This record gives sequence, C-alpha cells and structure tokens, in this order.
Amino acid sequence: MMSNRFTQIRHHAVVILAVLATAGIALPVSAATHGIALYGEPALPADYEHLPQANPDAPVGGTFSDGQVGTFDSLNPHILQGNTPWQLRFLAYESLLGRAYDEPFTLYGLLAESVEVSDDNTQITFTLNPEARFSDGTPVTVDDVIWSWNILGQQGANGRYRPAFAKVKDVEPVGERGIRFTIHAPDRELLMTLGLRPIMKAAQYADDEAAFFRSGLSNIPVTSAPYVVTDVDPGRSVVLERDPDYWGADLPFRRGTNVIDTIRMEFFGDATAHFEAFKAGELSSMRETNATAWARDYDFPAVRSGEVVLSEIPHQRPTGMTGLVMNTRRPFFDDWRVREALIQAFNFEYVNNVVNAGAQPRITSYYANSPLAMDHGPAEGRVAELLEPLSADLLPGTLEGYSLPESDGKLSNRRGLRTAAKLLAEAGYTVENGVLMGDTGPVTFEILMQTGSSEVQTIVDIYVEALKRLGIDARAVAIDSAQYTERMNSYDFDMTWFTRGLSLSPGNEQLAYWGPDGVDQPGSRNWMGADDPAIGAMIDAMLSAESQEDYTAAVKALDRVLTAGRYVIPVWHNPVSWIAHRADLKYPADRLPIYGDFIGFQPDVWWIED
Repeated sequence: MMSNRFTQIRHHAVVILAVLATAGIALPVSAATHGIALYGEPALPADYEHLPQANPDAPVGGTFSDGQVGTFDSLNPHILQGNTPWQLRFLAYESLLGRAYDEPFTLYGLLAESVEVSDDNTQITFTLNPEARFSDGTPVTVDDVIWSWNILGQQGANGRYRPAFAKVKDVEPVGERGIRFTIHAPDRELLMTLGLRPIMKAAQYADDEAAFFRSGLSNIPVTSAPYVVTDVDPGRSVVLERDPDYWGADLPFRRGTNVIDTIRMEFFGDATAHFEAFKAGELSSMRETNATAWARDYDFPAVRSGEVVLSEIPHQRPTGMTGLVMNTRRPFFDDWRVREALIQAFNFEYVNNVVNAGAQPRITSYYANSPLAMDHGPAEGRVAELLEPLSADLLPGTLEGYSLPESDGKLSNRRGLRTAAKLLAEAGYTVENGVLMGDTGPVTFEILMQTGSSEVQTIVDIYVEALKRLGIDARAVAIDSAQYTERMNSYDFDMTWFTRGLSLSPGNEQLAYWGPDGVDQPGSRNWMGADDPAIGAMIDAMLSAESQEDYTAAVKALDRVLTAGRYVIPVWHNPVSWIAHRADLKYPADRLPIYGDFIGFQPDVWWIED
C-alpha cells in the first residue's frame, strides 16, 4: 500500500509540474552536472581525468586499416538514400554527450560542458562547451544543434532518429550556449538519448538544404569529431585523418582515445578477399565470428611469427538477435504457427556443427547473456504483473515460458519437421503432391542475402533443403549491398539475414527496432513488421520505470514478448570477441569495460606502439 501511495503522490506531482510548465512557470531543475545516469549518479566524479578503459599515456600516431565486405556510394550515414560506411557515424560526428561503456547507461559531457534535467524529467538543458569547434575551425553553435535535431526528424532521414521527434514538444535556445528540449511526458531515458544525436554544421547546407538528403560522394562532411575525411576512392576506400586541431583532445572524456593518426576503411567484394587482404598484411585487424574459422584459419605465417596476435576479449553484452527474420507484412508469415513451424524446421544443432563444429551457444532470447534476459519458465513476480493485464492477447509461451526446439543433431531432424508439418496444417496449409498449398496456391518465398557472405550462404542452403521436405519452395537470392539497403528500407523481402545488437541500457530505440510506427513507415529497423500492442506496453513500462528493479522487470517482460513472437530464427552468439590484430596494435587489456571491446569503433581506445 505504501508503494502505491508513493506512486500516486509522485503522479500528482508530475501533473502539477506539467501544468506549471504549460503556464510558462519555470520548472525546478537539478543543478547542472558533468554527466547524467539513468538511475543514480554517474560513477565518475566531476573532476575525473579520463575514462576507465582509456590509456591516457597512449602514444599518438600510426595507421589503422579496417576492412569490410560491401561497397558504398554515400558519405552521409544519417539518410535513407545510399549506402554509407557505418563508421562515419562515430568518426565524423560528435554528440552533446558521450556514452561511458563501463556503465550500463551513463553519459558524460562532450560538445556540452554540462547538462541539467528538470525534476519531473520533462526538460533537459545542454550548455555547449565554449571551445567546441567543427573541423573547419568554426564554433559549434546553438543553431547547429537545433538544425541538426530538426533535419534528423524529417522524412528521408534515417529511421533510427525519427521516433523521438514526435515526443519532443519544444526545442529552444537558452542564452548564448544553452539548448533546452521539452518533451510531452516524463521520460528520463529519452532526455538522455537526445544528448547522443550527431551534431552537424548547419551552414554546410544553408544554400541547398535538400542536398542533405541526396546520396553521393561529393559532399564531404565538415566534422565535429576527432577525424576528418581526406580521401575517397568511390566504392573502394575512405581515408580519415586525425584532426591535429581537434578542439576536444584534452577533454577528460577524450583523453587517451582516438590517438591513431590515420584510419583507412577498405571495402571488398566478398569475405574471402577480405580475409586474404588481412593475411597479406593489408589490414590491421580481423574480427572473427565463427568458432571453426577461429580455430582453423588463423595459423598462417604472420601468426606463427608473432606479427599478428590472436586476442579473445570477454564481454557482458546481451546477445541481441541474429538469424533469419520473417517479414510479417507478408501473409504467409503473419501467423505465429507458421513462424513456429519455420523455427522447428531449422536444425540448429546440425547447422551449428557444420559451420562452427558445434562450438558456439545458441541465442535463446534477445537479451540472453545478460542480467536483462528473460527466464524460460513461467513468468513470475513483477514480470508476471506487467504481462498479466495483456494475457488474453499474448502469444502462447509469453506467460507460460518459451524455449527454442533442440534436435538430435542429425540431418534428418524428423521430430522438428513433424512438429512443423503439424503446425502448418493447423494454420490451414495442406500438402498436395509434395507441395505445400495455401489459399493462393503453392507456398514459395525468397531468402534474401547480400552477396559475399559464404557463412550465411551455407546456413541458407541447408535450410532451403530442409524446407523442401515440408513442400516449401524457398529460394536463396543474393544481391549487392546497394540493392539490399534499398529493399530493406522499403521492406521488400520475405525472409532475410538479420542482426540487431542490443545494449545493457535499452530505451526509446526499442520503438525504432520493433515499434508500431515501423510497420508501415519506410526505413525503420522493424524489419519483421512486429505490430503487437504488448511490445509497446512493455517499452512504456521500461521508459516509465521508477527504479532499477522495475526497469529490469520491464526489459525481461519485453524479452518474453519478442521471443514468443517468433519473428526470427536465431542462430549463435559469441560470449567472447575474437580479434586477430597486428602485434603493434594495443588495447587496454587490464581495464576492459563491461561492453568488452565494443566501444563505438574499435580504434577508439586502441593505440599503435613502435
């Protein structure tokens, strides 16, 4: 009763504060601080010297050559058009606040020297550092921040930025260096993420704002981060140089980071060419995700001589979700029984043995491998309380508990296929002359892939053969990265390979991943077309949680809803990061954060020693 009474009092206080704000009466705010945490206080004091995972004495210099499969035709990672090197989001654009990867969700000042939040969590005010500069030497202004916010909320901007736009009531300047965001309803997590938006130079597009949304390589970004783009070989490479005049080099948040002088991003047509380039010494590192390849393929001369080092870096990150995602906008995949049938037909144990010699554990839910993971038995405690009001509409397994099927590892997978056939029959499908038939005729669909991934091709080939035994005509189709991006943005696919990395501090981005706006709105990350009110309800519960305990329960409940939604056929995850790298490329092995090596972009806290 006391807890309920406290909640009622707090609710009334929030309503009163909102009324005062509407009337133009200033809301009480906490004192401006150097950082902000979702719960509690930042771990680092205001006078901290550097991030725990950074080496403040790291030498400056050297070249890091990164490789990836694919190509690019744009240098703007913030729009839907074109295919852009994803690293530019981190290397070329600074944000008001920066994430501390040794804390679940704490942000510290970057372009902003301080931040303050209203007591009712409906306003946040950032004060720009007076020294903040773009790479052309001009100051970062309040107008740049407001313009960046507005342009990223428009149609044509990347879907990851737009969901928050409608939740912001007002953005206004406060004095010469302050920017205040006011949101419609209390949401501390949303306020924090507003500090992570990339800040761009408004004047670069003053004469032609529409140019921001056009794909192409001629518009070199004026950066607000430590690196500047210095050379572009269309479709093949991008070179960035550390800005010797970068304004923030001595900020505590940046001390000991981004010390490598040159970063080359090289692009390859397929995974084989990528790996051969690394073996030949053309690339600085290679991130391996396959256990068999890690054990088998890394015994080449440079490893034996010590020129290349094999590092295994542990982490405590959620597994996220990787596998084959089903587009529920397509009628065939709209029935959960069909999706469960397709999961049953996927012989994970056999595929894992073929691809990984059985060495990698399966992803069992979206937040597996972390304290946020669902329990696979019946929902209990606060998790059950959150889900119970929605019980009539929850899919089977959400409350009762859901686990993925396990096969005996044999190719035949008789039990899985029998279960799949039964589920398909329950969903109204019949087999005629060995062909699965629905209301509109034979069941057929495409499994879309990007060219160049031999591992995905192997997985899909095995799966296609299994589906034939159910009478399903599934076809593997490989297309180039530009076509693939275009089709994903318009949801023009049946099934495809899917990866969603998730953090220890999920928040409003969950709406972009599987919220209702992404069902029809192009360019969202809701590839599966999830349209379940329970997802939105659990995200709301997470965003409105008043304690760490309630927050964790809401994420676990969301994990249950997503997993029981059966949108993805999960494969495996890596509980450690396998990275082969040049021996002179060093990282702070004695002070790894909870996120392991995943700190934005790999060279962030790495350095090169002679």
